[in-house]
This record gives sequence, structure tokens and C-alpha cells, in this order.
Amino acid sequence: MSEQINGNNSNSNGIEFDPELLLQSLPYIQQYHQKIVLIKYGGNAMVNEELKNQVIKDIAFMKYVGIKPVVMHGGGPEITGMLERLGKETKFVKGLRVTDEETMEITEMVLTGKVAKDLVARIGRYGIKSVGVSGQDGALIRASQKDPALGFVGKIEEINPELIFELLDHNYVPVISSIGIDTKGQRYNINADEAAGKMAVALGASVQLLLTDVEGVMKEEGTEKVLIPELCPKEVKHYIETGVITGGMIPKVNCCVESVANGVRRAHIIDGRESHSLLKEIFSNSSKGTTISE
Repeated sequence: MSEQINGNNSNSNGIEFDPELLLQSLPYIQQYHQKIVLIKYGGNAMVNEELKNQVIKDIAFMKYVGIKPVVMHGGGPEITGMLERLGKETKFVKGLRVTDEETMEITEMVLTGKVAKDLVARIGRYGIKSVGVSGQDGALIRASQKDPALGFVGKIEEINPELIFELLDHNYVPVISSIGIDTKGQRYNINADEAAGKMAVALGASVQLLLTDVEGVMKEEGTEKVLIPELCPKEVKHYIETGVITGGMIPKVNCCVESVANGVRRAHIIDGRESHSLLKEIFSNSSKGTTISE
């Protein structure tokens, strides 16, 4: 054991340590040091226990090397599961959950009472301070009704980021639930992708990372679907108009386009099913998802 501890190239477990491999990340650590990185946490990485732990490790690593991660989370599968257990039908219109008063209460309970608290607890295991906040805390996400047919589904009117800046200044990792509130105190279910984009802009984030359950934005080539590795806003518009980008991918790409149009350098849609996809995306130049930039 003493030989392993005192050896130049191995740790206490006898695993070889390669300094050059670690130093490859130095330019990226320098680039993002003390910068805000907005992580939209969703997709398969949220429901798979092994991947969930890897995502939390990635966030902890970012924090310890001087990055300021901010987590915006969804919780669609958990909300649907709870509604099913309660015998309540789920309806979607254009990818948005129709939200009546009871569904709104269940959504808030799941997002703020279950998902956020679980993420905060997991981050805390690595000695990092974290706190869960809802978009209604500190009027963080001001919202109004998007469409009466959708019920209490909100559109974002304003982001008031002061609370998040305070938490970052005190060395916390904020974990934000996508709940909005209007001036009368009515709460709204907010699409987490939309909230992530607007939050990234309001915080002046350098990068926005969206974890999802596909490889990225895909298109058909012959009988196969292939990844589109890079997109600019004009290409996004064209692909939506021509039906290449459809369904739930539309709000994801639109939030990315809005972000890069308003100061975020790059937005990445990445596969949360892949091991340590966050670290691979931010600490290398070999992006495996779809990068959207001007």
C-alpha cells in the first residue's frame, strides 16, 4: 500500500494516473473558470439511476474546478407517473401538458417537493452547497397564461435573476424548478426548455447544455436518421418549416436559438443517456450532440 501511495504514477487503488490526460482539460477549465454554465437536466439521465449519479458527479467536478453551474430541471416522466398513480389522464397539445388546477398542484409537488430535493441531496453528497428554488421564489420567473386551452401552462414574461446571483455569490449550486408566477400569485407550469433558455440569457451564461434522451437534432438520410452536429438560427428555422425538426425538439432548438441570439456563446443539445456527457461536451472539442451558435 505504501508503494502505491508514494508512487509517482498511481493512486491508493493502484490505478495509473496520466497527468497529460488531465492537462488536456486545462484550456477548457481556463475558458470557463468563474463562468456560469446553465444545465437543463432532463431526459433519460433523470430517470436512470446510474446516469443520474454520473450527471451529479459532472456537476460536482465543474464546481470544484471553478465553474458556476446552474441547474434547471424538468420532470415530465415523474409528473406523468404521479398522475397515472392518481388515476388522472394526461393530455398534450403541441408537446405541452394540459394543466388544470389539480394537475398544477401535482406538478408543483413533484418538481419542487421531489425532483429538486433529490438533486440537492445528491449534489450535497460531494460537499457542495446546493439549494432548490422554484420560479415563484423571489418572483424569479414572471409568467402569464399561454393559452386558455392549455389551462395553467405559462409563457415567460420576465426573469428576475437576483436570487440566483445571490446564491452563486454565496457558493451555492442553484437547482431551479420550472414553475412561474403572475402578479396575482397564480402559479404556472413552464416548459423547462423555454425556462432554461431565458434563464441562461438573464444570467449571462457562457454556455447552455440541454440533456435529452436522443443523440441531438436528427435528420433523415435515405432510410437512416443521422445527427446534425452544428446548426445556426437560419438553419433551425428552415428545418422546422420543412418538418425536419418536429415535436418536442422544437422548443429545445427554439430556446437555444433565443439564447445564442441574446449573448450565450453556444447552446448544446446532448444525449443524457451517454456516460458523463456533460464533461465530454464542455472539456473537449469533440462535441457528440448538436451545437447551436451564430
